[in-house]
Amino acid sequence: MYFPTDESGFPAPPPEAGAGVTAVSVGRLDAIALKDGQALVWGDNNFGQTEVPAAAQSGVSAVSAGWAHALALKGGQVLAWGNDWYGQADVPAEARSGVTAISTSEMHNLALKQGGRVVSWGLRSDVPPEALSGVTAIAAGGDHSLALKDGGVLAWGADSHGQIDVPAAARSGVTAISAGHQHSLALKDGGVIAWGRDDDHQAEVPEAALSDVVAIDAGWTFNIALKSTGDLVMWGSNDAGEQDTTSGNPTIPACGPYLAVSAGDRIGMALKADPTAPC
Repeated sequence: MYFPTDESGFPAPPPEAGAGVTAVSVGRLDAIALKDGQALVWGDNNFGQTEVPAAAQSGVSAVSAGWAHALALKGGQVLAWGNDWYGQADVPAEARSGVTAISTSEMHNLALKQGGRVVSWGLRSDVPPEALSGVTAIAAGGDHSLALKDGGVLAWGADSHGQIDVPAAARSGVTAISAGHQHSLALKDGGVIAWGRDDDHQAEVPEAALSDVVAIDAGWTFNIALKSTGDLVMWGSNDAGEQDTTSGNPTIPACGPYLAVSAGDRIGMALKADPTAPC
């Protein structure tokens, strides 16, 4: 179960996403969910991104939504469809086998291979030498990328707002990462570390997100953190009500506890532990 914001004009999830979903990712124009190994996509379809290919209708283990394209991981192979302005839907040969994780949020994609090698394609295809082995997690941002290696954050790409200037605190002991449009997040000892663009206070971590956090996701200009209690902490922009869980479709309860979160462009979604539980 999810909560969409009504001010953004983003449509509510389809009925089939009301229960049994195990993962969700929201992009700029659409969202993708994983249910029983099948990718479900809804939202804008100007680039055919809601037309899920047959290969992504079974056996999928991970999904990720971009600006107007979608990724799915199946049997170690990346599947991609939708917008292809920068070749982001053209999966390179090295991402067609042995892939363990995928990430996208706008116009480029990252894939993590067995052995910890990062592959990038689309708007950005560069990968620094230190990200060619030993990487354990990846996060694609607007025009920059993050990788987690030996507990430290690696960052490369555009640096117009310091989004790849990794602070000392994020160079060790980090367990999760997420990249926004022009800012970055890291999770360390249950607390969130943020850096980069801060015009909407997206890099100013509230006290509630400094402890007991188990998952993070950076949107374009706002963030969502999931606490160990299943509660949410949100900060950054709120011009479209992206932090207001009460403003969505009134048939979708805004109360938790939640199991997973995803932040996009002016839209946040969360996976509810028990879709049938009353608020």
